[in-house]
Amino acid sequence: MLRLLLLGFAILLVLAGLVCTIAGADGAWPFTLWGLLLVAAVLLERWRYSHTPKADDGPWQETGERFVDPESGRVMSVWYSPDSGERRYVPISENDNQLP
Repeated sequence: MLRLLLLGFAILLVLAGLVCTIAGADGAWPFTLWGLLLVAAVLLERWRYSHTPKADDGPWQETGERFVDPESGRVMSVWYSPDSGERRYVPISENDNQLP
């Protein structure tokens, strides 16, 4: 929801800056610049943090740690990649014979 509001605000900011620039208002270009930067930031943020690593991207080791996920109530197992230092949390029922 917040993402959509920011995107809408940024688009309005770009449009306002363009209209003011076309109308000949002095100093209207910062509205367009900041609007374009905000649009780019909102759109690139989703791409930047949507990376989902593959199961075969390195050797994974089960740490033996277990905990109950407070959101789902499921028991989770912790896996660790010595290559990247990344940790993954996998439901116990899903890691019987497979890596995360």
